[in-house]
Amino acid sequence: MHMKIFTWHIHGSYLYYLSQGDYTIYIPVKNDRTEGYYGRGETFPFGSNVIEIAAEEVKNHQFDCILFQTNQNYLKDQFEILSEAQRELPKIYLEHDPPRQHPTDTKHVVDDTDVTLVHVTHFNRLMWNNNGVPTHVIEHGVTMPKVTYSGHLSKGIVVINNLPTRGRLLGFDIFQEVKQHVPLDLVGMGTGAWGLGEVLHPQLPEFQSRYRFFFNPIRYTSLGLAVCEALMMGMPVVGLATTELSAVIDNGYSGYIHTDTNFLTEKMKMLIQEPQLAKEIGSRGRDMAMERFNISRFTKDWEKLFAEVITGKQHDLRINNTIYEVSK
Repeated sequence: MHMKIFTWHIHGSYLYYLSQGDYTIYIPVKNDRTEGYYGRGETFPFGSNVIEIAAEEVKNHQFDCILFQTNQNYLKDQFEILSEAQRELPKIYLEHDPPRQHPTDTKHVVDDTDVTLVHVTHFNRLMWNNNGVPTHVIEHGVTMPKVTYSGHLSKGIVVINNLPTRGRLLGFDIFQEVKQHVPLDLVGMGTGAWGLGEVLHPQLPEFQSRYRFFFNPIRYTSLGLAVCEALMMGMPVVGLATTELSAVIDNGYSGYIHTDTNFLTEKMKMLIQEPQLAKEIGSRGRDMAMERFNISRFTKDWEKLFAEVITGKQHDLRINNTIYEVSK
């Protein structure tokens, strides 16, 4: 059975990696390109299995599963562009983020046990109040970059869009503090006077491979795909020991993590002074990433979950080497 999945274009890089699986993804497009309705765009090299449909034509197509990715998709968009029959199809809600209102007590928008809730990290699943909805974790998967880490530039790189306007949550103050002591370049959309501007996703691996290390100043987030991509190319990662990153990096072995920014600053200085150490740290991080975040594992997890949800089989699902009992 070749599965037909309908979703919205929310996170371009995630959609690109999701599209590496054996199914067809349909995305709506509007002329005004509002959120979720961008279509394929021109940033990512999507294959022929990502198909645009004019938003007003969505009701006339057949799908096997609806994949929500935002509250807007779930609470508003589906009622505007899906037919009544399409809204009865098997449904998955993909949650990209940890709760914002309160880290432990926030109830997820999904409270319908007919909807399957997927989290991208175990941290997210742990922190959300999931309302008794069947939940799963499918960790990130990224493709192997075509370039290898050289690290010949004696400075670090931070890759975050719109960091100056996103403030403390994304660690703009931490970036500013560390930059006073360690040479750092910031890239991303909306980086203003603090950064170098946007580097398109297809060009990012080659651009960042020259830097000695990757610094992630984000306090509270999911696990950024940019971190996984840096690890996969053998680039040493330095970041805050918060959220899922604390369960990814083996401190001092495959990277450096801590809640003390002074500790992290000293480790960054050390990596600049010792390029061979940086390569060793990066190599061990790459070995971990190749096992944990490889694209084949990721797409197989999604193929299996789509098939289970579509066929309606209710039994133990083994995803990411963890069994979650699915019950209604």
